[in-house]
Amino acid sequence: MDFAPALRTFLSTLGYTVFGVIVFALAYWAMVKISPFSITKEIEADHNTALAILMASVILGLAIIIAAAVHG
Repeated sequence: MDFAPALRTFLSTLGYTVFGVIVFALAYWAMVKISPFSITKEIEADHNTALAILMASVILGLAIIIAAAVHG
């Protein structure tokens, strides 16, 4: 049995996953640094639905861009 193709696929998937998580973390960090208020407090304590939708749209947009880059 030759496990090389499966291992190569697993490692590339793992690499893309790590890359995606890093990009999402950087995007969240940038949004936190740019905003003049606490995003966590606004969403969790004040139940700011509009801000939650904005953050979700940023995450979905990044997911689409990363998926398109990975897919080619």
